[in-house]
Amino acid sequence: MQLSGKTAIITGSNSGIGLGIARELARAGADVVLNSFTDRDEDHALAREIAEETGVTARYIKADMSKGEECRALIEQAGRCDILVNNAGIQHVAPIDAFPTGKWDAIIAINLTSAFHTTAAALPMMRKAGWGRVVNIASAHGLTASPYKSAYIAAKHGIVGLSKTVALETAQEPITCNAICPGYVLTPLVESQIPDTMKEYDMDRETVIKEVMLKRQPSKEFATVEQMGGTCVFLCSDAAAQITGTTISVDGGWTAL
Repeated sequence: MQLSGKTAIITGSNSGIGLGIARELARAGADVVLNSFTDRDEDHALAREIAEETGVTARYIKADMSKGEECRALIEQAGRCDILVNNAGIQHVAPIDAFPTGKWDAIIAINLTSAFHTTAAALPMMRKAGWGRVVNIASAHGLTASPYKSAYIAAKHGIVGLSKTVALETAQEPITCNAICPGYVLTPLVESQIPDTMKEYDMDRETVIKEVMLKRQPSKEFATVEQMGGTCVFLCSDAAAQITGTTISVDGGWTAL
């Protein structure tokens, strides 16, 4: 398999996009390190499940991505990092003049600053190994904006800029850094929001998805976590060795508008 012998660390990966990416990287042969800020039996069970399904080594390491020292400790504890996927993120919606300062600080820390810390810790390992891939999960909101999401949009724009800088600093090495920019992805969290949105707008499931949730996504279809994982696997492949410092949108045409 194309990623055999590589170790991938995926932050924020005990559910949703991060877990989907971890599964696809494991299917491609990479050993994987799952992560979140909890330390539950079910977190470790996910790693065991991936290992049993794919035959790779899979571990779960607790680390709080809002704390720089824990971000760096995650990489050090893993012991090796050929592929780093910075996926951890949170969201809060409010007008900027009413946006809680604590929420701003937390979103910037988890969605942006954590990627600085993990990348800084991982690059020496990649250089020692002579190969590396950094994949940052940004957003369509890393390329465009919406009201009431100031911290999230600032962080995701920052992730795109950070990706470009890391790419330039590693351009003459066998290391790449890119950002994936999803639109709406059908995760368990999004799925759980559909019934309440149906009640709020008094619409059936299909109508509320197409006219409310996917209003800005021209395809009117959610992206899937498997598609996110497949895009990540491609960026880690030899075919993508000259793709660096750019964004790949998986957004159903959102940023084409």
